[in-house]
Amino acid sequence: MSQIISKFINQIEEAISIHDLLHNIKPQIMGSGSIIEDLTKKLKIASIEDKKNIGKQLSEIKTAVEIAINSKLKKLQEAEIDLQLAVEKIDGTLPHRIVTNGYIHPITKVANEIINIFKIYGFELKTGLEIEDDWHNFTALNIPKHHPARQMHDTFYVGKSNNLLRTHTTSVDIRAIIANQNKPIKAMSFGKTFRCDSDKTHSPMFHQFEMVRIDKNLTMQDLKGYIMIFLKAFFGKDNIEIRLRPSFFPFTEPSAEVDIGYTIKEGKIIIGEEVDNFMEILGCGMLHPNVLKNCGVNSEEYNGIAFGMGVERMAMLKYGINDLRKFFESDLEWLKTHGFLLSNL
Repeated sequence: MSQIISKFINQIEEAISIHDLLHNIKPQIMGSGSIIEDLTKKLKIASIEDKKNIGKQLSEIKTAVEIAINSKLKKLQEAEIDLQLAVEKIDGTLPHRIVTNGYIHPITKVANEIINIFKIYGFELKTGLEIEDDWHNFTALNIPKHHPARQMHDTFYVGKSNNLLRTHTTSVDIRAIIANQNKPIKAMSFGKTFRCDSDKTHSPMFHQFEMVRIDKNLTMQDLKGYIMIFLKAFFGKDNIEIRLRPSFFPFTEPSAEVDIGYTIKEGKIIIGEEVDNFMEILGCGMLHPNVLKNCGVNSEEYNGIAFGMGVERMAMLKYGINDLRKFFESDLEWLKTHGFLLSNL
């Protein structure tokens, strides 16, 4: 018996790998056709007295084999770990990896600045669909089919359906008003908008911010107040000068373009100092009664104010960026120049 056990232990010790031990040697010792299997078969048909003897032998062999296999398996596992550590050890003489800083994109920075200003005054950020239907994008905003104002939007239509890539985030405001019929609301929206236009100051895709407030007895004075508060906070200056110029938007009446005063120094536009000229910066107005009616709001009891602007334009003015197309070119060198490190925010 001791010779058989010694033979098995020697076989086990000759294993050169974990795979060899478990898939070659162990089946030879304990699998089909092995001595252990032969003893197991004899045990089943042996007499009671022989069973005691055979059972004892079988138990001794199995115990010795299992101890030997577990011991060898542990040695092989340790050897593999040692080899892996030797191969994967860190070479301290190698040059360190270059860690580059990430930058916040100017659009993200400016959008967060604008949103945070209006959060202070209780406005809630709303989100909507980038693929919108005709009703929410145009009809609800007092722009029926064949209205000339639709031509101003240069719309991307989706296939042959009535859907389109939204031309403004005003559709988000429409959905917010409908969800809060005949209740005061302070809502703001930010997101991508799409129009067929592309040059140094226009892009087929751009970002827009809008605010809308629905309440009783609102006036243009309230609207101008919000605009002044926003511009002073955004540019960080108290001496902002603006003018409201009569304009036309189908969804507001009266409507106005807001111009901001500026001067040019060393080739750069400076906001909030001397005023040599004015430039258009955003559009605004009182919500048209038809818009309120389309949204299920009682226009005899409630009225509304709203204004909207291009986020890229605000970023260009505040941070001296002169080409809108650069925002979307994924140029890392440009981002290093005009982006913002997290540590500086």
